[in-house]
Amino acid sequence: MEWKLFATVFGTVFLAEMADKTQLATLLFAAEGHSRWVVFLGASLALVTASALGVLAGAALARWLDPAVMKWAVGGLFIAIGLWTLFQG
Repeated sequence: MEWKLFATVFGTVFLAEMADKTQLATLLFAAEGHSRWVVFLGASLALVTASALGVLAGAALARWLDPAVMKWAVGGLFIAIGLWTLFQG
């Protein structure tokens, strides 16, 4: 197993997910008295499914696009979303 890659991906996704709207929604479901295990399993399955779609899409795009181009495109998309968020508020 590529432990360095594993640690990088884990750390990046973990930090990105901390205190985001998905985690806050999960927190609210658990706080409303719903079964903690059902909330945990539902949230976990959703994150695993979203991650699987990201892996599949990335692998498919890598067949036609250079990874460096993908990095620039995703970086530009992050900037665009950030600007859109700033100016919508």
